[in-house]
Amino acid sequence: MSTQATPASAQDLIAAYKAILRDVLDRRPSGMRQRLAEGLGKNRSFITQIANPAYQTPIPAQHVHAIMQIGHFSAQEKERFLAAYHRAHPRRLLLLKERERTRRLTLMLPDLGSEQKNHRLDTLLSEFAEKIVRLIEDT
Repeated sequence: MSTQATPASAQDLIAAYKAILRDVLDRRPSGMRQRLAEGLGKNRSFITQIANPAYQTPIPAQHVHAIMQIGHFSAQEKERFLAAYHRAHPRRLLLLKERERTRRLTLMLPDLGSEQKNHRLDTLLSEFAEKIVRLIEDT
């Protein structure tokens, strides 16, 4: 009987990069998870979920670079995290490479008095900016 090693399950691969994220966030000052949630336009519970290796939900590729930027990942932390992310999601490499060409612009917006309204405005502005960039790139 052969004792051939089986490839790591998708869940194990996702848990590996989430563990790296959790460890990085645990070494950051208090409030980092909230800043990350705000920077991604998400609830803090989303950050809890994406930083918990027990949850199977993968981190969306469009958030990877923002997470590393907002979380102030060191070069070594980025390298470890991206390597683990690529092992779990090899097909998302192209999307991540595209995102590396982006830059962040922070806008000060009024608080609309509702988390739902604020999130809708943030999403609308992000989508608008992405559409403008696509339009410019196509000309």
